[in-house]
Amino acid sequence: MNERDQERRPAGMLEDEVLAALWSGDRPMSPSDVQASLDGSLAYTTVMTTLARLHRKGIATRTRAGRGYVYSPSVDEASHTATAMNDLLQRRRDHAAVLARFVSELAPEDERLLQHLLRDEDAL
Repeated sequence: MNERDQERRPAGMLEDEVLAALWSGDRPMSPSDVQASLDGSLAYTTVMTTLARLHRKGIATRTRAGRGYVYSPSVDEASHTATAMNDLLQRRRDHAAVLARFVSELAPEDERLLQHLLRDEDAL
């Protein structure tokens, strides 16, 4: 394995990092804004490509700003994460086993929170 392979992020991590920057921004962000918020750890072209990909997927909106674009998330973090979790669950045959394992691996405080949410119909 070469050095480049060791630096590769797991699938989806790059988009998650860029989305996190958009979610934490208080305004639409240009690719250079996103790059700066990530401490310049990604190349500008990588950020630009990732933002374009998020736009194509409908996860981010973009608006013309001068010669370029600024981007905003089109979904909030909780909705995006819940959709991803549900999509993954739907691809498995044994939903009961997956859900049971998921709950058994939760931190105690998260398990208590989940139990509270399931009991409180107004929270759902």
